Amino acid sequence: MAKITFNNSNNIFFQSVRRSVENYFSSKNLKKTGNWQLYLKTWILIPGAFGLYLYLLSGHYNIIAGILTSVFLGLTLVCIAFNVMHDACHGSYSQTKWINSIMGLTMNALGSNAFIWKIKHNIIHHTFTNIDGIDDDIANGPLLRQCTTQKWMPMHRFQFLYMFFLYSVSTLSWMLRTDFRWYFTRKINNTRIKKIDPGQHVLFWVSKLLYAFFYMAVPIYLLGWQPWLTGFLIIHFTMGLTLTVVFQLAHMVEKTTFVVAEETPKIIDSEWAIHEIRTTANFATRNRIISWLVGGLNFQIEHHLFPQISHVHYFAISKIVRQQCELFGIPYNDFQTVGQAINSHIRLMRKLGNRN
Repeated sequence: MAKITFNNSNNIFFQSVRRSVENYFSSKNLKKTGNWQLYLKTWILIPGAFGLYLYLLSGHYNIIAGILTSVFLGLTLVCIAFNVMHDACHGSYSQTKWINSIMGLTMNALGSNAFIWKIKHNIIHHTFTNIDGIDDDIANGPLLRQCTTQKWMPMHRFQFLYMFFLYSVSTLSWMLRTDFRWYFTRKINNTRIKKIDPGQHVLFWVSKLLYAFFYMAVPIYLLGWQPWLTGFLIIHFTMGLTLTVVFQLAHMVEKTTFVVAEETPKIIDSEWAIHEIRTTANFATRNRIISWLVGGLNFQIEHHLFPQISHVHYFAISKIVRQQCELFGIPYNDFQTVGQAINSHIRLMRKLGNRN
């Protein structure tokens, strides 16, 4: 991995915004972790997923009801990832470490692995956002070209058309292929996984086997392989499309910037916090329904600056962050609606599909 250095000599902006946010929590005597709003979501989403799963296993429905239930199960599972798993893996679900660890295992229940995901997301993505050559979130080649420093291929002219299909199969690919590639190569993009403890090895294989048992073996036995395959693919198409689009709207839009890490060492001309704001965008922050469903991931700027603060606080601290950005003359990337953000993403991917 290329050595990246941020110009944190003064760190004036982050010190100021962090001080303002700390004052907010202390003045209101609030914990930075989750509260009843997050725990209520947990009690709605996880039992809801169990109920939809058991209903599908019953087989007492027609094909339309089966398709719709599979879609709803996919949406519920991805909402668990957004709301429960994401906060827990960042340590912001609870003040109690073991509760975060347990709730983080919802990632394993969704078919992936929390330990590897923390390295990919918490360490690599959150530190080196939109840096080509390091950030695995923009390393989806050769089918997608996600910044101008990546190799252009003729098929990229059409990526703005076929990309949504690729998004829809992303969780399926992640669960069946990518996790195993990272595990066996001990490498995520150009970053080495230094050590995997014996317990994590056991957890990796046990959770993969349990997923195969509950999401493949049991429904095939009870329903037959054709109904299972149809429902399984619908669930993953729903999860993959929803999950990927939400994360693409946070970093792959026209307002965000990209950096190439070909030089070693590479010096970023700003402090880390400013880099995060330049490479990140918010969307639909006034839409309470969207905010509830995506676990505050429409407040990506706040999340990247303060990943260990639960998303239930993002709406409040976003006012502070925006004010601090205005004070320091830093652009605060924000789209008022989901539609505006999606259109910007499509325009960017279409532009990147041109040879330049």
